[in-house]
Amino acid sequence: MNAGKKMIGGMLRRGMWKDMWLRLVFGALILGMLSLLAGCHGKEEGTAFEIPEEFDLSRDYELTFWAKNDTNKRQTDIYAQAIEDFEELYPNISVNLRLYTDYGKIYNDVITNIATNTTPNVCITYPDHIATYLTGSNTVVPLEGLFADGRYGLGGTEVRFDAPKKEEEIIPQFLEECEFGGHYYAIPYMRSTEACYINQTYVEALGYTLPDVLTWDFVWEVSEAAMAKDGDGNFLVNRQKVMIPFIYKSTDNMMIQLLRQSQADYSSESGQILLFHDTTKELLKTIANHAKSGAFSTFKISSYPANFLNAGQCIFAVDSTAGATWMGTDAPLCDISEDKIVEFETAVRPVPQIDPEHPQMISQGPSVCVFNKSDPQEVLASWLFTQYLLTNQVQIAYAGTEGYVPVTKKAQESAEYQEYLVGCGQDTELHYDVKIKATKLLLDNVDHTFVTPVFNGSASLRDAAGQMIENTVKSVRRKQEVDDAYIEKLYGDMTALYRLDQIGGPGGQSLSGKSDLGKLPATSVLLLSGLAAAWVLILIYVGYEAAKKKRRQV
Repeated sequence: MNAGKKMIGGMLRRGMWKDMWLRLVFGALILGMLSLLAGCHGKEEGTAFEIPEEFDLSRDYELTFWAKNDTNKRQTDIYAQAIEDFEELYPNISVNLRLYTDYGKIYNDVITNIATNTTPNVCITYPDHIATYLTGSNTVVPLEGLFADGRYGLGGTEVRFDAPKKEEEIIPQFLEECEFGGHYYAIPYMRSTEACYINQTYVEALGYTLPDVLTWDFVWEVSEAAMAKDGDGNFLVNRQKVMIPFIYKSTDNMMIQLLRQSQADYSSESGQILLFHDTTKELLKTIANHAKSGAFSTFKISSYPANFLNAGQCIFAVDSTAGATWMGTDAPLCDISEDKIVEFETAVRPVPQIDPEHPQMISQGPSVCVFNKSDPQEVLASWLFTQYLLTNQVQIAYAGTEGYVPVTKKAQESAEYQEYLVGCGQDTELHYDVKIKATKLLLDNVDHTFVTPVFNGSASLRDAAGQMIENTVKSVRRKQEVDDAYIEKLYGDMTALYRLDQIGGPGGQSLSGKSDLGKLPATSVLLLSGLAAAWVLILIYVGYEAAKKKRRQV
Protein backbone atom coordinates (compact mmCIF):
# COMPACT_ATOMS: atom_id res chain seq x y z
CA MET A 1 0.00 0.00 0.00
CA ASN A 2 2.82 2.40 1.01
CA ALA A 3 4.75 1.47 -2.11
CA GLY A 4 1.76 2.47 -4.20
CA LYS A 5 1.52 5.83 -2.49
CA LYS A 6 5.19 6.45 -3.07
CA MET A 7 4.81 5.62 -6.78
CA ILE A 8 1.90 8.07 -7.19
CA GLY A 9 3.82 10.72 -5.28
CA GLY A 10 6.73 10.24 -7.62
CA MET A 11 4.50 10.58 -10.66
CA LEU A 12 3.09 13.83 -9.32
CA ARG A 13 6.56 15.19 -8.64
CA ARG A 14 7.70 14.36 -12.16
CA GLY A 15 4.53 15.68 -13.91
CA MET A 16 3.55 12.20 -15.11
CA TRP A 17 0.14 12.53 -13.45
CA LYS A 18 -0.67 15.48 -15.70
CA ASP A 19 0.33 13.53 -18.81
CA MET A 20 -1.76 10.55 -17.76
CA TRP A 21 -4.86 12.73 -17.28
CA LEU A 22 -4.42 14.35 -20.67
CA ARG A 23 -4.14 10.94 -22.30
CA LEU A 24 -7.29 9.73 -20.56
CA VAL A 25 -9.23 12.79 -21.66
CA PHE A 26 -8.11 12.56 -25.27
CA GLY A 27 -8.75 8.81 -25.25
CA ALA A 28 -12.32 9.33 -24.12
CA LEU A 29 -12.87 11.98 -26.80
CA ILE A 30 -11.46 9.70 -29.48
CA LEU A 31 -13.74 6.90 -28.25
CA GLY A 32 -16.69 9.25 -28.60
CA MET A 33 -15.75 10.21 -32.15
CA LEU A 34 -15.22 6.58 -33.14
CA SER A 35 -18.64 5.79 -31.69
CA LEU A 36 -20.12 8.58 -33.80
CA LEU A 37 -18.55 7.13 -36.92
CA ALA A 38 -19.77 3.67 -36.00
CA GLY A 39 -23.24 5.10 -35.42
CA CYS A 40 -23.21 6.60 -38.90
CA HIS A 41 -22.36 3.27 -40.48
CA GLY A 42 -23.88 0.82 -38.04
CA LYS A 43 -26.92 0.14 -40.26
CA GLU A 44 -26.49 0.19 -43.98
CA GLU A 45 -29.04 2.49 -45.59
CA GLY A 46 -30.95 1.59 -48.73
CA THR A 47 -28.38 2.54 -51.34
CA ALA A 48 -29.29 3.58 -54.85
CA PHE A 49 -29.46 0.75 -57.34
CA GLU A 50 -26.76 1.07 -60.01
CA ILE A 51 -28.58 0.61 -63.29
CA PRO A 52 -26.62 -1.38 -65.88
CA GLU A 53 -25.71 0.56 -69.00
CA GLU A 54 -27.53 -2.02 -71.09
CA PHE A 55 -29.98 -4.80 -70.33
CA ASP A 56 -28.26 -8.03 -71.37
CA LEU A 57 -30.72 -9.69 -73.75
CA SER A 58 -28.35 -12.57 -74.46
CA ARG A 59 -28.96 -14.05 -71.01
CA ASP A 60 -31.97 -15.90 -69.62
CA TYR A 61 -33.62 -14.76 -66.38
CA GLU A 62 -36.03 -16.66 -64.16
CA LEU A 63 -38.06 -14.44 -61.83
CA THR A 64 -40.44 -15.25 -58.98
CA PHE A 65 -43.56 -13.13 -58.46
CA TRP A 66 -45.62 -13.44 -55.28
CA ALA A 67 -49.16 -12.13 -55.53
CA LYS A 68 -52.42 -12.25 -53.60
CA ASN A 69 -55.70 -13.70 -54.81
CA ASP A 70 -58.83 -14.76 -52.94
CA THR A 71 -61.25 -16.94 -54.90
CA ASN A 72 -61.63 -14.59 -57.85
CA LYS A 73 -60.43 -16.71 -60.77
CA ARG A 74 -60.50 -13.70 -63.08
CA GLN A 75 -57.66 -12.15 -61.11
CA THR A 76 -55.60 -15.31 -61.46
CA ASP A 77 -56.27 -15.31 -65.20
CA ILE A 78 -55.18 -11.67 -65.48
CA TYR A 79 -51.88 -12.39 -63.74
CA ALA A 80 -51.31 -15.37 -66.04
CA GLN A 81 -52.13 -13.32 -69.13
CA ALA A 82 -49.88 -10.46 -68.01
CA ILE A 83 -46.98 -12.88 -67.56
CA GLU A 84 -47.61 -14.47 -70.96
CA ASP A 85 -47.75 -11.10 -72.72
CA PHE A 86 -44.62 -9.87 -70.94
CA GLU A 87 -42.69 -13.02 -71.84
CA GLU A 88 -43.58 -12.48 -75.50
CA LEU A 89 -41.97 -9.05 -75.31
CA TYR A 90 -38.96 -10.41 -73.41
CA PRO A 91 -38.45 -14.08 -74.43
CA ASN A 92 -35.33 -14.29 -72.26
CA ILE A 93 -37.33 -13.58 -69.06
CA SER A 94 -39.59 -16.19 -67.48
CA VAL A 95 -41.83 -15.30 -64.53
CA ASN A 96 -43.03 -17.88 -62.01
CA LEU A 97 -46.25 -16.90 -60.25
CA ARG A 98 -46.94 -17.93 -56.66
CA LEU A 99 -50.40 -17.06 -55.35
CA TYR A 100 -51.38 -16.44 -51.74
CA THR A 101 -54.83 -16.05 -50.19
CA ASP A 102 -53.72 -13.48 -47.63
CA TYR A 103 -51.30 -10.54 -47.53
CA GLY A 104 -50.25 -11.60 -44.04
CA LYS A 105 -48.98 -14.92 -45.37
CA ILE A 106 -46.92 -13.14 -48.03
CA TYR A 107 -45.48 -10.93 -45.30
CA ASN A 108 -44.57 -13.87 -43.06
CA ASP A 109 -42.94 -15.79 -45.91
CA VAL A 110 -40.89 -12.79 -47.00
CA ILE A 111 -39.64 -12.26 -43.43
CA THR A 112 -38.68 -15.94 -43.25
CA ASN A 113 -36.92 -15.86 -46.61
CA ILE A 114 -34.91 -12.71 -45.88
CA ALA A 115 -32.86 -14.75 -43.41
CA THR A 116 -32.00 -17.32 -46.09
CA ASN A 117 -31.58 -14.78 -48.91
CA THR A 118 -34.39 -16.45 -50.89
CA THR A 119 -36.85 -13.60 -51.23
CA PRO A 120 -38.93 -13.37 -54.41
CA ASN A 121 -37.90 -10.96 -57.16
CA VAL A 122 -41.21 -9.10 -57.20
CA CYS A 123 -43.89 -9.04 -54.53
CA ILE A 124 -47.39 -7.64 -54.02
CA THR A 125 -47.32 -6.07 -50.57
CA TYR A 126 -48.08 -3.06 -48.36
CA PRO A 127 -45.79 -0.20 -47.26
CA ASP A 128 -46.17 -1.19 -43.58
CA HIS A 129 -44.75 -4.58 -44.49
CA ILE A 130 -41.93 -3.13 -46.58
CA ALA A 131 -40.83 -1.06 -43.57
CA THR A 132 -40.15 -4.32 -41.76
CA TYR A 133 -38.42 -5.87 -44.78
CA LEU A 134 -36.00 -2.95 -44.70
CA THR A 135 -34.53 -4.07 -41.38
CA GLY A 136 -32.45 -6.38 -43.56
CA SER A 137 -29.49 -4.75 -45.30
CA ASN A 138 -30.48 -3.50 -48.79
CA THR A 139 -33.33 -6.01 -48.97
CA VAL A 140 -35.67 -3.85 -51.06
CA VAL A 141 -34.55 -1.77 -54.04
CA PRO A 142 -35.05 2.04 -53.78
CA LEU A 143 -36.81 2.84 -57.04
CA GLU A 144 -36.38 6.59 -57.63
CA GLY A 145 -33.31 6.04 -59.82
CA LEU A 146 -35.18 3.49 -61.90
CA PHE A 147 -38.19 5.82 -62.17
CA ALA A 148 -36.05 8.53 -63.72
CA ASP A 149 -33.78 6.47 -65.99
CA GLY A 150 -34.26 7.64 -69.58
CA ARG A 151 -33.73 4.15 -71.01
CA TYR A 152 -35.38 1.67 -68.64
CA GLY A 153 -37.33 3.96 -66.32
CA LEU A 154 -41.00 4.85 -66.38
CA GLY A 155 -41.77 5.50 -70.04
CA GLY A 156 -38.12 4.84 -70.95
CA THR A 157 -36.90 4.66 -74.56
CA GLU A 158 -35.65 1.06 -74.25
CA VAL A 159 -38.81 -0.32 -72.65
CA ARG A 160 -40.72 -2.57 -75.06
CA PHE A 161 -44.22 -1.58 -73.94
CA ASP A 162 -46.25 1.55 -73.32
CA ALA A 163 -45.33 2.27 -69.71
CA PRO A 164 -46.73 5.31 -67.86
CA LYS A 165 -44.54 8.29 -67.10
CA LYS A 166 -44.11 9.19 -63.43
CA GLU A 167 -44.94 12.92 -63.43
CA GLU A 168 -47.79 12.94 -65.93
CA GLU A 169 -49.47 9.56 -65.71
CA ILE A 170 -49.35 8.05 -62.19
CA ILE A 171 -51.88 9.43 -59.69
CA PRO A 172 -49.66 11.53 -57.34
CA GLN A 173 -51.51 10.62 -54.12
CA PHE A 174 -51.12 6.91 -54.83
CA LEU A 175 -47.42 7.24 -55.66
CA GLU A 176 -46.76 9.27 -52.50
CA GLU A 177 -48.04 6.35 -50.43
CA CYS A 178 -45.01 4.37 -51.61
CA GLU A 179 -42.46 6.94 -50.40
CA PHE A 180 -41.02 6.62 -46.91
CA GLY A 181 -37.61 6.71 -45.30
CA GLY A 182 -36.48 9.13 -47.97
CA HIS A 183 -37.00 6.67 -50.85
CA TYR A 184 -39.67 5.17 -53.09
CA TYR A 185 -39.65 1.51 -52.11
CA ALA A 186 -42.66 0.45 -54.20
CA ILE A 187 -45.02 1.43 -56.97
CA PRO A 188 -48.80 1.40 -56.48
CA TYR A 189 -50.60 -1.46 -58.22
CA MET A 190 -54.29 -0.99 -57.38
CA ARG A 191 -56.09 1.27 -54.96
CA SER A 192 -59.22 0.74 -52.89
CA THR A 193 -60.84 2.13 -49.78
CA GLU A 194 -63.52 0.87 -47.42
CA ALA A 195 -67.21 1.12 -48.20
CA CYS A 196 -70.39 0.53 -46.23
CA TYR A 197 -72.69 -1.86 -48.11
CA ILE A 198 -76.24 -1.28 -46.91
CA ASN A 199 -79.55 -3.13 -46.99
CA GLN A 200 -81.50 -0.03 -47.92
CA THR A 201 -84.76 -1.98 -47.89
CA TYR A 202 -84.39 -2.69 -44.16
CA VAL A 203 -83.27 0.86 -43.35
CA GLU A 204 -86.45 2.23 -44.87
CA ALA A 205 -88.58 -0.48 -43.26
CA LEU A 206 -87.31 0.77 -39.90
CA GLY A 207 -88.58 4.25 -40.77
CA TYR A 208 -85.28 5.90 -41.73
CA THR A 209 -84.10 7.70 -44.85
CA LEU A 210 -80.59 6.80 -45.98
CA PRO A 211 -78.34 9.89 -46.16
CA ASP A 212 -75.70 10.44 -48.84
CA VAL A 213 -73.00 10.43 -46.16
CA LEU A 214 -73.44 8.15 -43.18
CA THR A 215 -72.66 9.31 -39.66
CA TRP A 216 -71.71 7.03 -36.80
CA ASP A 217 -74.69 8.29 -34.84
CA PHE A 218 -77.05 7.31 -37.66
CA VAL A 219 -75.56 3.83 -38.04
CA TRP A 220 -75.65 3.18 -34.30
CA GLU A 221 -79.25 4.41 -34.01
CA VAL A 222 -80.53 2.29 -36.91
CA SER A 223 -78.58 -0.72 -35.66
CA GLU A 224 -80.14 -0.50 -32.20
CA ALA A 225 -83.60 -0.07 -33.72
CA ALA A 226 -83.08 -3.27 -35.70
CA MET A 227 -82.68 -5.27 -32.46
CA ALA A 228 -86.43 -5.19 -31.70
CA LYS A 229 -88.06 -8.66 -31.55
CA ASP A 230 -91.53 -10.11 -31.54
CA GLY A 231 -92.95 -12.42 -28.90
CA ASP A 232 -91.46 -15.49 -30.54
CA GLY A 233 -87.92 -14.13 -30.47
CA ASN A 234 -87.80 -13.23 -34.17
CA PHE A 235 -86.33 -9.89 -35.17
CA LEU A 236 -89.07 -7.64 -36.49
CA VAL A 237 -87.02 -6.24 -39.36
CA ASN A 238 -86.20 -9.59 -41.04
CA ARG A 239 -88.50 -12.12 -39.31
CA GLN A 240 -85.47 -14.31 -38.60
CA LYS A 241 -83.77 -15.56 -35.44
CA VAL A 242 -80.44 -13.97 -36.48
CA MET A 243 -79.69 -10.26 -36.95
CA ILE A 244 -76.36 -8.46 -36.47
CA PRO A 245 -77.16 -5.01 -37.82
CA PHE A 246 -73.58 -3.72 -38.07
CA ILE A 247 -70.53 -5.88 -38.93
CA TYR A 248 -67.05 -4.48 -39.59
CA LYS A 249 -64.51 -6.53 -41.57
CA SER A 250 -61.19 -4.81 -40.68
CA THR A 251 -61.28 -3.45 -37.16
CA ASP A 252 -57.79 -1.98 -37.53
CA ASN A 253 -59.18 0.32 -40.21
CA MET A 254 -62.21 1.02 -38.02
CA MET A 255 -60.08 2.28 -35.14
CA ILE A 256 -57.66 4.19 -37.37
CA GLN A 257 -60.48 5.99 -39.20
CA LEU A 258 -62.36 6.77 -35.99
CA LEU A 259 -59.22 8.37 -34.55
CA ARG A 260 -58.56 10.33 -37.72
CA GLN A 261 -62.13 11.59 -37.85
CA SER A 262 -61.86 12.53 -34.16
CA GLN A 263 -58.63 14.45 -34.89
CA ALA A 264 -56.98 12.24 -32.28
CA ASP A 265 -53.46 10.82 -32.24
CA TYR A 266 -52.50 7.43 -33.63
CA SER A 267 -48.77 7.66 -34.34
CA SER A 268 -46.26 10.28 -35.37
CA GLU A 269 -44.40 10.38 -38.67
CA SER A 270 -41.24 9.36 -36.85
CA GLY A 271 -42.81 6.27 -35.34
CA GLN A 272 -43.95 7.40 -31.89
CA ILE A 273 -46.82 5.30 -30.52
CA LEU A 274 -49.64 7.69 -29.63
CA LEU A 275 -52.64 5.37 -29.68
CA PHE A 276 -53.38 5.03 -25.98
CA HIS A 277 -55.35 8.05 -24.76
CA ASP A 278 -58.78 9.17 -23.56
CA THR A 279 -60.33 9.44 -27.03
CA THR A 280 -59.47 5.80 -27.73
CA LYS A 281 -60.95 4.88 -24.37
CA GLU A 282 -64.26 6.61 -25.16
CA LEU A 283 -64.44 5.01 -28.60
CA LEU A 284 -63.95 1.56 -27.08
CA LYS A 285 -66.67 2.22 -24.51
CA THR A 286 -69.11 3.22 -27.27
CA ILE A 287 -68.29 0.08 -29.25
CA ALA A 288 -68.73 -2.00 -26.08
CA ASN A 289 -72.21 -0.58 -25.50
CA HIS A 290 -73.40 -1.58 -28.97
CA ALA A 291 -71.70 -4.95 -28.76
CA LYS A 292 -73.54 -5.53 -25.49
CA SER A 293 -76.91 -5.07 -27.16
CA GLY A 294 -75.86 -7.35 -30.03
CA ALA A 295 -76.06 -4.53 -32.57
CA PHE A 296 -72.35 -4.71 -33.49
CA SER A 297 -69.86 -7.45 -34.27
CA THR A 298 -66.72 -8.09 -36.30
CA PHE A 299 -65.54 -10.43 -39.02
CA LYS A 300 -63.16 -12.28 -36.70
CA ILE A 301 -65.96 -12.95 -34.24
CA SER A 302 -68.96 -13.59 -36.52
CA SER A 303 -67.64 -14.22 -40.09
CA TYR A 304 -67.77 -12.37 -43.40
CA PRO A 305 -70.11 -9.36 -43.38
CA ALA A 306 -71.24 -10.24 -46.92
CA ASN A 307 -72.65 -13.58 -45.78
CA PHE A 308 -74.91 -11.92 -43.22
CA LEU A 309 -75.82 -9.05 -45.55
CA ASN A 310 -76.89 -11.37 -48.38
CA ALA A 311 -78.89 -13.55 -45.98
CA GLY A 312 -80.83 -10.54 -44.68
CA GLN A 313 -79.11 -10.79 -41.29
CA CYS A 314 -77.10 -7.57 -41.45
CA ILE A 315 -77.91 -3.98 -42.44
CA PHE A 316 -74.50 -2.23 -42.49
CA ALA A 317 -71.58 -4.33 -43.77
CA VAL A 318 -68.23 -2.52 -43.92
CA ASP A 319 -65.60 -4.09 -46.15
CA SER A 320 -63.11 -3.04 -48.78
CA THR A 321 -64.28 -1.76 -52.14
CA ALA A 322 -62.16 -4.68 -53.33
CA GLY A 323 -64.83 -7.00 -51.90
CA ALA A 324 -67.77 -5.52 -53.79
CA THR A 325 -68.55 -8.59 -55.91
CA TRP A 326 -69.49 -10.50 -52.73
CA MET A 327 -72.08 -7.91 -51.70
CA GLY A 328 -75.78 -7.81 -52.62
CA THR A 329 -78.64 -9.98 -53.80
CA ASP A 330 -77.10 -10.44 -57.27
CA ALA A 331 -73.46 -10.67 -56.19
CA PRO A 332 -71.38 -12.63 -58.75
CA LEU A 333 -69.39 -14.15 -55.89
CA CYS A 334 -71.30 -15.44 -52.88
CA ASP A 335 -70.37 -17.87 -50.12
CA ILE A 336 -73.91 -18.84 -49.06
CA SER A 337 -76.38 -21.11 -50.79
CA GLU A 338 -78.88 -19.55 -53.18
CA ASP A 339 -81.87 -20.45 -51.01
CA LYS A 340 -80.44 -18.33 -48.16
CA ILE A 341 -80.17 -15.14 -50.24
CA VAL A 342 -82.74 -12.42 -49.51
CA GLU A 343 -83.99 -9.86 -52.02
CA PHE A 344 -83.11 -6.28 -51.05
CA GLU A 345 -81.84 -3.04 -52.54
CA THR A 346 -78.11 -2.58 -51.98
CA ALA A 347 -76.74 0.92 -51.39
CA VAL A 348 -73.04 1.80 -51.29
CA ARG A 349 -71.75 4.63 -49.11
CA PRO A 350 -68.43 5.81 -47.66
CA VAL A 351 -67.64 4.52 -44.17
CA PRO A 352 -69.52 6.32 -41.36
CA GLN A 353 -68.21 9.78 -40.49
CA ILE A 354 -68.03 11.94 -37.40
CA ASP A 355 -68.10 15.12 -39.48
CA PRO A 356 -69.97 14.45 -42.75
CA GLU A 357 -68.87 17.85 -44.10
CA HIS A 358 -65.23 16.77 -43.94
CA PRO A 359 -65.15 13.02 -44.68
CA GLN A 360 -62.04 10.98 -43.92
CA MET A 361 -61.47 7.48 -45.29
CA ILE A 362 -58.43 5.28 -45.50
CA SER A 363 -56.58 4.64 -48.75
CA GLN A 364 -55.46 1.08 -49.18
CA GLY A 365 -54.69 -1.46 -51.85
CA PRO A 366 -51.64 -3.43 -52.95
CA SER A 367 -48.30 -2.03 -54.04
CA VAL A 368 -45.37 -3.81 -55.68
CA CYS A 369 -41.77 -3.90 -54.49
CA VAL A 370 -38.59 -5.25 -56.08
CA PHE A 371 -36.11 -7.22 -53.98
CA ASN A 372 -32.40 -6.68 -54.29
CA LYS A 373 -30.22 -9.43 -55.71
CA SER A 374 -26.48 -9.77 -56.26
CA ASP A 375 -26.97 -9.62 -60.03
CA PRO A 376 -27.97 -6.11 -61.25
CA GLN A 377 -29.20 -7.57 -64.54
CA GLU A 378 -31.69 -9.77 -62.64
CA VAL A 379 -32.91 -6.74 -60.69
CA LEU A 380 -33.36 -4.81 -63.94
CA ALA A 381 -35.38 -7.71 -65.39
CA SER A 382 -37.53 -7.64 -62.23
CA TRP A 383 -38.09 -3.91 -62.61
CA LEU A 384 -39.19 -4.31 -66.24
CA PHE A 385 -41.83 -6.84 -65.20
CA THR A 386 -42.94 -4.63 -62.29
CA GLN A 387 -43.32 -1.72 -64.68
CA TYR A 388 -45.42 -3.88 -67.00
CA LEU A 389 -48.04 -4.21 -64.26
CA LEU A 390 -48.80 -0.49 -64.76
CA THR A 391 -49.75 -0.86 -68.43
CA ASN A 392 -53.34 -0.20 -69.45
CA GLN A 393 -54.06 -3.81 -70.37
CA VAL A 394 -53.20 -4.99 -66.84
CA GLN A 395 -54.57 -2.01 -64.92
CA ILE A 396 -57.97 -1.90 -66.62
CA ALA A 397 -58.47 -5.66 -66.63
CA TYR A 398 -57.62 -6.09 -62.94
CA ALA A 399 -59.65 -3.06 -61.84
CA GLY A 400 -62.67 -4.64 -63.51
CA THR A 401 -62.53 -7.67 -61.21
CA GLU A 402 -63.48 -5.71 -58.07
CA GLY A 403 -64.06 -2.19 -56.79
CA TYR A 404 -60.45 -1.28 -57.48
CA VAL A 405 -59.25 1.93 -59.10
CA PRO A 406 -56.34 1.96 -61.60
CA VAL A 407 -53.33 3.87 -60.29
CA THR A 408 -52.52 5.65 -63.57
CA LYS A 409 -54.23 8.58 -65.25
CA LYS A 410 -53.56 6.86 -68.55
CA ALA A 411 -55.78 3.93 -67.57
CA GLN A 412 -58.44 5.99 -65.79
CA GLU A 413 -58.87 8.37 -68.70
CA SER A 414 -58.82 5.71 -71.42
CA ALA A 415 -61.93 5.19 -73.53
CA GLU A 416 -62.03 1.53 -72.48
CA TYR A 417 -62.16 2.32 -68.76
CA GLN A 418 -64.68 5.13 -69.15
CA GLU A 419 -66.93 2.79 -71.13
CA TYR A 420 -66.64 0.25 -68.31
CA LEU A 421 -67.83 2.82 -65.74
CA VAL A 422 -70.73 4.02 -67.91
CA GLY A 423 -71.94 0.42 -68.23
CA CYS A 424 -72.84 0.26 -64.51
CA GLY A 425 -75.70 -2.23 -64.02
CA GLN A 426 -75.80 -3.55 -67.59
CA ASP A 427 -75.15 -7.05 -66.26
CA THR A 428 -74.33 -8.80 -63.01
CA GLU A 429 -70.79 -9.77 -64.00
CA LEU A 430 -68.34 -7.24 -65.49
CA HIS A 431 -70.73 -4.32 -64.96
CA TYR A 432 -72.20 -5.42 -61.63
CA ASP A 433 -73.68 -2.22 -60.22
CA VAL A 434 -72.49 -2.61 -56.62
CA LYS A 435 -68.92 -3.12 -57.80
CA ILE A 436 -68.89 -0.06 -60.06
CA LYS A 437 -70.63 2.07 -57.40
CA ALA A 438 -67.83 1.09 -55.01
CA THR A 439 -65.24 2.07 -57.64
CA LYS A 440 -66.89 5.46 -58.22
CA LEU A 441 -66.99 6.02 -54.46
CA LEU A 442 -63.18 6.03 -54.39
CA LEU A 443 -62.81 7.98 -57.63
CA ASP A 444 -65.03 10.71 -56.17
CA ASN A 445 -63.20 10.80 -52.82
CA VAL A 446 -59.49 10.48 -53.60
CA ASP A 447 -58.90 13.90 -51.99
CA HIS A 448 -60.62 12.69 -48.80
CA THR A 449 -58.38 9.65 -48.34
CA PHE A 450 -55.39 9.34 -46.03
CA VAL A 451 -52.67 6.86 -45.09
CA THR A 452 -50.93 6.25 -41.78
CA PRO A 453 -47.19 6.80 -41.20
CA VAL A 454 -44.91 3.95 -42.27
CA PHE A 455 -42.05 2.80 -40.04
CA ASN A 456 -40.55 -0.41 -38.73
CA GLY A 457 -43.30 -1.55 -36.36
CA SER A 458 -46.22 0.26 -38.02
CA ALA A 459 -47.69 -3.10 -39.03
CA SER A 460 -47.69 -4.17 -35.36
CA LEU A 461 -49.32 -0.91 -34.32
CA ARG A 462 -52.05 -1.45 -36.91
CA ASP A 463 -52.66 -4.95 -35.55
CA ALA A 464 -52.89 -3.60 -32.00
CA ALA A 465 -55.42 -0.95 -33.04
CA GLY A 466 -57.76 -3.59 -34.43
CA GLN A 467 -57.17 -6.11 -31.67
CA MET A 468 -58.37 -3.65 -29.04
CA ILE A 469 -61.79 -3.62 -30.70
CA GLU A 470 -61.79 -7.42 -31.07
CA ASN A 471 -60.89 -7.92 -27.40
CA THR A 472 -63.48 -5.40 -26.28
CA VAL A 473 -66.30 -7.11 -28.19
CA LYS A 474 -65.21 -10.55 -26.96
CA SER A 475 -65.09 -9.33 -23.36
CA VAL A 476 -68.60 -7.90 -23.58
CA ARG A 477 -69.86 -11.25 -24.86
CA ARG A 478 -68.22 -12.86 -21.83
CA LYS A 479 -70.14 -10.47 -19.54
CA GLN A 480 -67.02 -8.53 -18.55
CA GLU A 481 -67.32 -4.86 -17.65
CA VAL A 482 -65.51 -2.53 -20.05
CA ASP A 483 -64.58 0.34 -17.74
CA ASP A 484 -61.48 2.50 -17.21
CA ALA A 485 -59.62 -0.26 -15.38
CA TYR A 486 -60.40 -2.76 -18.15
CA ILE A 487 -59.13 -0.40 -20.86
CA GLU A 488 -55.95 0.51 -18.98
CA LYS A 489 -55.18 -3.19 -18.68
CA LEU A 490 -56.03 -3.63 -22.37
CA TYR A 491 -53.48 -0.94 -23.23
CA GLY A 492 -50.84 -2.83 -21.30
CA ASP A 493 -51.78 -6.14 -22.88
CA MET A 494 -51.54 -4.68 -26.40
CA THR A 495 -48.20 -3.07 -25.61
CA ALA A 496 -46.79 -6.38 -24.44
CA LEU A 497 -48.39 -8.55 -27.14
CA TYR A 498 -47.20 -6.40 -30.05
CA ARG A 499 -44.00 -5.17 -28.33
CA LEU A 500 -45.04 -1.58 -28.83
CA ASP A 501 -42.68 -0.46 -26.08
CA GLN A 502 -39.83 -1.48 -28.38
CA ILE A 503 -41.01 0.86 -31.13
CA GLY A 504 -39.99 4.49 -30.97
CA GLY A 505 -39.09 7.40 -33.16
CA PRO A 506 -36.02 9.66 -32.99
CA GLY A 507 -35.45 11.05 -29.52
CA GLY A 508 -36.55 7.86 -27.84
CA GLN A 509 -40.20 8.84 -27.35
CA SER A 510 -41.75 6.27 -25.05
CA LEU A 511 -45.39 5.36 -24.53
CA SER A 512 -45.52 7.64 -21.53
CA GLY A 513 -44.27 10.56 -23.58
CA LYS A 514 -41.02 10.77 -21.56
CA SER A 515 -37.54 10.59 -23.01
CA ASP A 516 -36.12 7.09 -22.83
CA LEU A 517 -32.48 6.55 -23.72
CA GLY A 518 -33.24 2.86 -24.07
CA LYS A 519 -34.94 3.75 -27.34
CA LEU A 520 -31.73 5.22 -28.78
CA PRO A 521 -29.55 3.07 -31.05
CA ALA A 522 -26.73 1.37 -29.15
CA THR A 523 -24.12 3.36 -31.09
CA SER A 524 -25.77 6.62 -30.03
CA VAL A 525 -25.80 5.54 -26.39
CA LEU A 526 -22.10 4.62 -26.69
CA LEU A 527 -21.32 8.01 -28.23
CA LEU A 528 -23.11 9.90 -25.45
CA SER A 529 -21.45 7.75 -22.79
CA GLY A 530 -18.00 8.39 -24.28
CA LEU A 531 -18.54 12.13 -24.44
CA ALA A 532 -19.91 12.16 -20.88
CA ALA A 533 -16.83 10.28 -19.66
CA ALA A 534 -14.56 12.78 -21.42
CA TRP A 535 -16.27 15.71 -19.72
CA VAL A 536 -16.06 14.02 -16.31
CA LEU A 537 -12.32 13.52 -16.76
CA ILE A 538 -11.87 17.11 -17.91
CA LEU A 539 -13.71 18.43 -14.85
CA ILE A 540 -11.65 16.22 -12.51
CA TYR A 541 -8.45 17.41 -14.16
CA VAL A 542 -9.46 21.08 -13.92
CA GLY A 543 -10.36 20.56 -10.26
CA TYR A 544 -7.03 18.87 -9.59
CA GLU A 545 -5.07 21.72 -11.23
CA ALA A 546 -7.05 24.32 -9.26
CA ALA A 547 -6.36 22.51 -5.98
CA LYS A 548 -2.66 22.20 -6.80
CA LYS A 549 -2.44 25.92 -7.59
CA LYS A 550 -4.16 26.77 -4.33
CA ARG A 551 -1.67 24.62 -2.39
CA ARG A 552 1.21 26.50 -4.00
CA GLN A 553 -0.26 29.83 -2.94
CA VAL A 554 -0.58 28.77 0.69
